[in-house]
Amino acid sequence: MPTSQTRAKTKYPGVFFVETVSRATGRMERVYYIRYRKDGRLVEEKAGRQFQDDMTPARASAIRTQRIEKKELSNQERREEERARKDAEANRWTMIRLWEEYKEQRPGLKGIVSDENRFQNHLSPIFGQKTPGEIIQLDVDRFRLRLLKKRQPQTARNILELFRRLVNFGVRKGLCERPSWSVEMPRVDNQKTEDLTPEQLAALLEALDQSPNIQVAGLMKMALFTGMRRGELFKLQWQDVDFERGFIRIRDPKGGKEQSVPLNEPARRLLESHPRTDSPFVFPGRKRKRRTDIKRAANSIKKTAGLPMDFRAMHGLRHVYASILASSGQVDMYTLQKLLTHKSPQMSQRYAHLQDEALTKSAELAGKLIEGVKCSTGLAKVVNLDKGE
Repeated sequence: MPTSQTRAKTKYPGVFFVETVSRATGRMERVYYIRYRKDGRLVEEKAGRQFQDDMTPARASAIRTQRIEKKELSNQERREEERARKDAEANRWTMIRLWEEYKEQRPGLKGIVSDENRFQNHLSPIFGQKTPGEIIQLDVDRFRLRLLKKRQPQTARNILELFRRLVNFGVRKGLCERPSWSVEMPRVDNQKTEDLTPEQLAALLEALDQSPNIQVAGLMKMALFTGMRRGELFKLQWQDVDFERGFIRIRDPKGGKEQSVPLNEPARRLLESHPRTDSPFVFPGRKRKRRTDIKRAANSIKKTAGLPMDFRAMHGLRHVYASILASSGQVDMYTLQKLLTHKSPQMSQRYAHLQDEALTKSAELAGKLIEGVKCSTGLAKVVNLDKGE
């Protein structure tokens, strides 16, 4: 509001102007002001500049009328509203802000790379700018159904679990209220045990040998030779491989406890012949960094080998490794548990039926061998004579 400058009236009531030098152009221009009463209080405020805002006395008068009739906020009210909006925004914990705070409070979090991909690719585009309180149950249900149409149940479950974890984090830290909605988790058949016939396994090994993608082919072979998990192989570094002692150290193992698996001869030969790069990772991804996916190359290899497309490249080969050992009849469940780095025996029990089948076959074989010995030595005849028959 002008103080020392001379006010000049216009023909419009409550509209006046002062002349001043424009900072933008350096020439004189008029700055229009309006004066009115609102709720019994006298208000004087700027309407706009002659050139910069293209303001005229008529336009200033129209603004004055709008504010008297309370169809438009005063400058002071607009400033207060803007301050209130900024204050509210500062206290508005969107899913993006929750994610950033979650990461900051958990430095070195295990699985952060996978979670970052899940958040950026799936959660952020839909819910990133919303707070948990602005999300409704219908939003969550539709999101879950869309995920299940495009992703495997386990993948969808991992994304939804991260969603639920972030909201629970916000509630625990007092950053948001507990929402009225809940996340229904997809059912996942964790007991699915995939297997390959000898013919399929031979075809896969041939396809792996022919694949131009040496890194992915090597990854899949290592899963088959060692039973290591997908994430463990993605994180595998050369310093984790102890060629002298014959062990592979599992980096950041599932369950937290330090683990290692034997470096058997096929795995040793593969690693010794595998090309090394300037990356610390044995099977690096783009820009020599840690790999995060092999889906495209693995699908090509599966297609070449004629495998079912629902066969999970890495997890499936881990199951094949375990199934071959269990069905051999030469490996007990405790040893299998240790080789698979399972935390509890229950996790290895899915292969128990294969061991039972191997034991049954061994028992049948023993019976046949004994029968063969009896027939070939005339044991049956001797037994009958002893009985006096």
